Amino acid sequence: MKIFDYGKVKDPQYFQDGNWVSPCSDHLYYASEGECMDGCSSFTESLNGLWKFHYAKNYESVIPGFEKEDYSCEGWDNIRVPAHIQMEGFDSPQYTNTQYPWEGREDIRPGEIPEYFNPVASYVKYFTVPERMKGKRLFISFQGAESALALWMNGTYVGYRADSFTPSDFELTPYVKEGKNKLAVQVFKWTGGSWCEDQDFYRFSGLYRDVFLYTVPEVHIRDLKIRALPDETLKQAVLEASCQTWGEGSAVFTLSYKGKLCLEDTKDLTGEDTFTWEVNRPHLWSAEDPALYDLTIRVYGKDGELKEIIPQKVGFRRFEMKENLMMLNGKRIVFKGVNRHEFSSVTGRNVSEEELRKDLTVMKQNNINAVRTCHYPNSSIVYRLCDEYGLYVIDETNLESHGSWDTAGATGDYDYIVPYDKPEWLDIILDRANSMYQRDKNHPCVLIWSCGNESYGGKDIYEMSEFFRKVDPDRLVHYEGVFWDRRYNDSSDMESQMYPSVEKIKEFLQKDRSKPFICCEYTHAMGNSCGAMHKYTDLSDEEPLYQGGFIWDYIDQTLYKKDRYGKEFQAYGGDFGERPTDYSFSANGIVYGGDREPSPKMQEVKFNYQNITAEVSENSVKVINKNLFVNTDRFQCVVTLQKNGVKIKEAVLETHTEPLSEDVYPLPFEKAECAGEYTVTVSFRLKEGTIWAPAGHETAFGQYVYQVEGEKKCHCGELKVIRSKHNIGVRGDHFEVMFSALNGGLVSYRWGGREMIREIPKPNFWRAPVDNDYGSLMPQRYCQWKTAGMYADHHEYVEGGFPRLLEPAVEVGKNSVTVVYTYKMPTKPASECMLSYEVLGDGTIRTRLSCDPAKELGDMPEFGVMFKFDADYDHVKWYGLGPDETYADRMKGAKLGIYENLVEDNMARYVTPQECGAKQQVRWAKITDRSGRGMIFEMEEESGPMMFSALPYTPHEIENAKHAYELPQTHYTVVRAALGQMGVGGDDSWGSCTHPEYLLDAGKKMEFCFSFRGVC
Repeated sequence: MKIFDYGKVKDPQYFQDGNWVSPCSDHLYYASEGECMDGCSSFTESLNGLWKFHYAKNYESVIPGFEKEDYSCEGWDNIRVPAHIQMEGFDSPQYTNTQYPWEGREDIRPGEIPEYFNPVASYVKYFTVPERMKGKRLFISFQGAESALALWMNGTYVGYRADSFTPSDFELTPYVKEGKNKLAVQVFKWTGGSWCEDQDFYRFSGLYRDVFLYTVPEVHIRDLKIRALPDETLKQAVLEASCQTWGEGSAVFTLSYKGKLCLEDTKDLTGEDTFTWEVNRPHLWSAEDPALYDLTIRVYGKDGELKEIIPQKVGFRRFEMKENLMMLNGKRIVFKGVNRHEFSSVTGRNVSEEELRKDLTVMKQNNINAVRTCHYPNSSIVYRLCDEYGLYVIDETNLESHGSWDTAGATGDYDYIVPYDKPEWLDIILDRANSMYQRDKNHPCVLIWSCGNESYGGKDIYEMSEFFRKVDPDRLVHYEGVFWDRRYNDSSDMESQMYPSVEKIKEFLQKDRSKPFICCEYTHAMGNSCGAMHKYTDLSDEEPLYQGGFIWDYIDQTLYKKDRYGKEFQAYGGDFGERPTDYSFSANGIVYGGDREPSPKMQEVKFNYQNITAEVSENSVKVINKNLFVNTDRFQCVVTLQKNGVKIKEAVLETHTEPLSEDVYPLPFEKAECAGEYTVTVSFRLKEGTIWAPAGHETAFGQYVYQVEGEKKCHCGELKVIRSKHNIGVRGDHFEVMFSALNGGLVSYRWGGREMIREIPKPNFWRAPVDNDYGSLMPQRYCQWKTAGMYADHHEYVEGGFPRLLEPAVEVGKNSVTVVYTYKMPTKPASECMLSYEVLGDGTIRTRLSCDPAKELGDMPEFGVMFKFDADYDHVKWYGLGPDETYADRMKGAKLGIYENLVEDNMARYVTPQECGAKQQVRWAKITDRSGRGMIFEMEEESGPMMFSALPYTPHEIENAKHAYELPQTHYTVVRAALGQMGVGGDDSWGSCTHPEYLLDAGKKMEFCFSFRGVC
């Protein structure tokens, strides 16, 4: 009897053993028509649920002999399956990016594994074989075991398998007995294969996907390979079904499309068979129109009895390289993609179907057309749903060894690199490639096989790429790592890079046009990010060889946790006490981790990825249809006209622009003549509902704004000026204003008898740093602007004496009073700014902030004025861009209109508090209490629309918190009215600065004018 050898698991050449079953397609099969309709197969029996469990911190601490039949595990703890043990109270989740999770704890090299801490999870399940399964071959499938498992049945060793992300199947027939059976499993956290699993993710272990028993009928198509390939004309196609059959019999193949029969044929099954049919004028599958055929295979035994029914979705599509371009169904494809980790804040990498459907729904609603399964095969249902929803997939092999090579250039330790050119690592990575291929080969959504991620280069990965080409010539092969090691450049059919700037892409393509170019990762979405993303999507329109990219990444990898007071929050790396860790780098998503709802960044993603461009002018709209296969007549085109943000007209415009074409259409109404600001919006909406959105869902829009001049607003009213020793007062019909010479600013504004201002407004030049700012050392480079605002003072330092008060200048006009303050700022060189208030007769205060040029000071984060109001003023309404926050480099996806929310709503749920809630192009904005009393801020013509922000905290308070629960209790509504704020950046989060055109240049005279007054 074979015995399991614990000593072998560190060997990369030991990755499968015993009575394991070779991988095959993930097709489903049923015993009857009824089962097929219900989607419930009598051939399977779930073993999900409670299992007996023992946790050991290393291999030496496991219970010897626990697998034996006579060893009772009934008194053990219970654990749920599927689940990570770290989410069930054993061990801790650990987030690391590049570094291996054991670094700093144990000094090991590839071929070795941690010994002091390397948890082993021992599972036991007692079960009785269901009656319907008795007398048949019995198998077990572990859909996901991280990172390797050993299996015993009734005390006998069954086998071993090491691959966290594809199924591990074993035959149990020789070991099963009548009555109660004992199934024993050990799951090892780190084995030799773990050197190939250094993905940028939380480190878990355990049986985290479904576990089930299954049997097969006497005649069974074990493996099915479908090839549905149109010819070059796309008018004729070949349907090819290759079957590996256990037993002999026959099969009836039926192909239909939307209930209409296309073909029916009966074939004998002899073991290894390939059957071919021709299909005329096939409906082609694409993300724009995911046309799926229903192939039903009814398998009969020699006795003529039905043995099984296989329902298989089939998508006809042709994906190929032509003239160095990737072509889908004859058209140049552009990937508007995202990287997607399988992740849930509740269950880690065990993602429910409900959560998955929400992911794909949100993707489709926001014009995402492609997914890269970073950096491992996802659960099988992902591919079925991508077929159905219409998403292109780069299917990535479970391989990443980033920590083995990232320092090789500096240390010269190339022997540390995995897998490189080392023959001892070749078999394990080919096995992982084969397991992924065999399972996923029938899904039309899979266009590209990827040889893993960030594992340097070398011969082994080249051999993997050749394996994919050999077994599947109808798809292409991807690998980014050749960028770092060009010796085997043909490992990838396309040039793939991570986070190059647009300028670098252009530079590369000027020199080398032998391959198309994609960004397998770009526009790093960590925290408040995705600035200047439009430059990449614009490039895909301008440069044919640039065929798109995949945002890093889709969802924040954060987990529910409770703070010391029992309140739940989203935890990131390090919050579980794990070390080493890479902290908040786990949160790079365009949706939040907790509820999977889009973050404000998604607004920009949706616009940049839209397939229809509407270039609107006063009288017409140019419609540019970037869809490859869909006419714009599939959408309802709705044109609206707003005056000063209020809709006054709406009409439907019939469009019929062919794919990859453009047309100009007259607008359905004439240019307005009455005074005001007008906004024309052209919106494309679904005519019919889909699986991912109802009818009326907007997929694309364009806007145009124009002015019709009219009379200027009058600020009439009598003013009374009260001068005293330390204060200047101004009184009007229903307001009072007080300026202090002693305290240096506006100390009181009473409107309707109520005091509005809690603290003196001050110049502000700072924003709370975003994650990208920390990466580019913005706080170090710009820190003097923070102190310039915080410590600007109306006194001048006199060496050896008392500070000299800078008296405000006061000018009393016919219908106004102007008070001007000068503030000295602690910058190098020293600088000053002026803040002036002009009080008008109706209570409006026209405010001007000015600053003389200081080239040595460079650009600044923000230029504006900060106010503090009582927190009761918690309602915000604005006429500007919205509905989500906007920034200088991230506002193309916003619409001009009137929006409202609560102050607390403007605190975006980025896992580390940072700048958020900014609103660009604001004409006016109100903050009010629940009764409608408050303050309105308005732009002035000379400065134009402003940046406006209303938050519960100051920038200083925000940047001092590393979690939302560290923010103070809310006492104020903090308003910032500004000329502008620097962009948030987003090319990457570890060095790239905000693009120059989205900075505020302090080297020229800065001046900002706006006004405010009370409202009730």
